[in-house]
Amino acid sequence: MGCCGDFFEKAKPYIAMISLQFGYAGMNVITKVSLNHGMSHYVLVVYRHAFATVSIAPFALILERKVRPKMTWSVFLQIFVLALLGPVIDQNFYYAGLKFTGPTFACAMSNILPAMTFVMAVIFRMEKVDLKKVRCQAKVAGTLVTVAGAMMMTLYKGPLMKMAGSSHVQPHGHGGAEAPIAAIDPSGREWFLGSLFVIIATLAWASLFILQAHTLKQYAAPLSLTTLICFVGTLQAIVVTFAMEHRPSVWTIGFDMNLLAAAYAGIVTSSIAYYVQGLVIQKTGPVFASAFSPLMMIIVAVMGSFILSEKIFLGGVLGAVLIVMGLYSVLWGKHKETQEKEEEEAMELPVASKANGVYDDATFIKEIAAAAVVGDDSECKKVNGVKSSSDGHGAGAV
Repeated sequence: MGCCGDFFEKAKPYIAMISLQFGYAGMNVITKVSLNHGMSHYVLVVYRHAFATVSIAPFALILERKVRPKMTWSVFLQIFVLALLGPVIDQNFYYAGLKFTGPTFACAMSNILPAMTFVMAVIFRMEKVDLKKVRCQAKVAGTLVTVAGAMMMTLYKGPLMKMAGSSHVQPHGHGGAEAPIAAIDPSGREWFLGSLFVIIATLAWASLFILQAHTLKQYAAPLSLTTLICFVGTLQAIVVTFAMEHRPSVWTIGFDMNLLAAAYAGIVTSSIAYYVQGLVIQKTGPVFASAFSPLMMIIVAVMGSFILSEKIFLGGVLGAVLIVMGLYSVLWGKHKETQEKEEEEAMELPVASKANGVYDDATFIKEIAAAAVVGDDSECKKVNGVKSSSDGHGAGAV
């Protein structure tokens, strides 16, 4: 029984992340169906983030009521920009790109996010590049490979790839029966525009990560920050929708696929996914969580081919492979960098806590515990030696 319990405990992060990828894949396919049936992506963004706000707000109010910082004009301005980058620019361009291309393509292109975030972090001096180190070479090479993959998916089509059991024949519909949703053919102006829209959306999302990292230092309440971003984003999206859509009928939504798409995207991929992914990152780190993103692309490719009769071409497959290779190269480099930082912090721990060559008992106990956690016996012995020489008695007196 104990072995089964240990196995399940270790398997939890894997089960959680695999389940999330199915959730994200479902969102892409359901949203694509809704957009193909005529729903405005501007309206979809409004409803999605309204659902997300209502879903997250109770948790933020209850769980962060004692730790929520005071709101300042500087923080509010950052939240305003974050809402503009995420709910408004990212989601609208992503949905437009999804409509003009397809779920598989949009998911594959989204995998350039880590590389794009790395480039922006270097530009804003949040990341340092030392090409003499292998980890930096891996991140730079991975970034170049993902860009090459994205360009291949955008500019090269190649022959059609057929999946067993799927059909790409578009019936014309007889006897008044409704014809199935037409598959997108990756050619012409719409496909190129769709590719460009997804890239712009990914750039906006990467910019959001950069700014959010800065904002969280001033407003250290992640749930509350997400709630505010979704709420302000909903208001901004309403303004954008009124400017872009002049027909009152676009706001009409019933108990149909449009409602399902908005509720699913808001509750599952903006609320539940945020909470579950946060727990996984807290336990295993961001590298582990990011490593599962290509799985979503595979799930969407299978679902899109069977449900939407989506056409998959050789250029898209080769480009997706390059993007995944580049993604893992960037993540590997980031993982090695994190390991190096943790080792450096562990080595510097006793020195940082020493004041005027003297250790007090509380600091001494904390450092012994920290050294034990990193498994460094030499650090324990070093701290013991300093303690003995500084106050004239050994560790046994503590």
